[in-house]
Amino acid sequence: MSGLLALLDDVAALTKLAAAQLDDISGQAAKVGAKTAGILIDDTAVTPKYVHGLPAARELPIVWKIARGSLFNKLVILLPIAMLLNVFAPWLLSPLLMIGGAYLCYEGAEKIWHLFHPTPIPVDAENPVDHAHLEEKRVAGAIKTDFILSAEIMTIALSSIEASTVWMEGMVLAVVAVGITAAVYGSVALLVKADDIGLKMAQDGHFGATRAIGRGIVHGMPAFMEAVAGIGTAAMLWVGGSIIVHGLESFDFTAIGHFVHDMSASVRDAVSVAPGLLGWATEALLYGIFGLAVGMVLLGVISLGSRIFQRG
Repeated sequence: MSGLLALLDDVAALTKLAAAQLDDISGQAAKVGAKTAGILIDDTAVTPKYVHGLPAARELPIVWKIARGSLFNKLVILLPIAMLLNVFAPWLLSPLLMIGGAYLCYEGAEKIWHLFHPTPIPVDAENPVDHAHLEEKRVAGAIKTDFILSAEIMTIALSSIEASTVWMEGMVLAVVAVGITAAVYGSVALLVKADDIGLKMAQDGHFGATRAIGRGIVHGMPAFMEAVAGIGTAAMLWVGGSIIVHGLESFDFTAIGHFVHDMSASVRDAVSVAPGLLGWATEALLYGIFGLAVGMVLLGVISLGSRIFQRG
């Protein structure tokens, strides 16, 4: 009897330990997810464009294909690479973060450039669109873009984890990967089908209020999607700029970081209404301006390099 009681005590102790570890994993995953919010917004804003112009019936299957590719990117490719780097070459994490931040700055600057210098899309009326081929091409392009954003997410996550063992780090990264993918592509699915839901409500709603809400959704979604895209671009510049600034600080170049911190502190001290929010907004604005400057420089360098390569 005493042996059975001892066994039950051991089982109870192991259960408590497992529960505590699960709480730790979920808590750290939530904290890490908050640090990658800017990239998540951008990922959510970028993805809907890949279903534009394709049949409505294919929208959700396309989103599901991209989501599966995103999970493969994170769990099968990036997670093992991140763990190996953290064990054998942790000094590489900061430079890799800065490279990813530079890419985000470049992407954000490119979007702003195209906003003021739009490129017309040629239309060939004699050759109808091959939707199957276009879908395959769009999905492949989306998964490639997701790979870069996922690499940035996983690197930020790894640098933010406070775990005692390699296995705990791996579990937190896996939870972050699955949770972020579900959040991003669940949101994308809602965004791309929102107009269909609104149309259904407007046509088949039993109450006038329901039909009015449906019409509001249908008319408001284009503007909402434009706003989401704008927020995504701003988030890219803000996150990319902050990553580069913090990376420079790890190499003892602290001037830009100190300037941003001092300006944010000055705003907090100068206002009495929502000082925390305005201080954060000041930081985000300054990081975004720095990110835009970096992105424009990269855009010019890449454009110049492309022209030289074409001439050669």
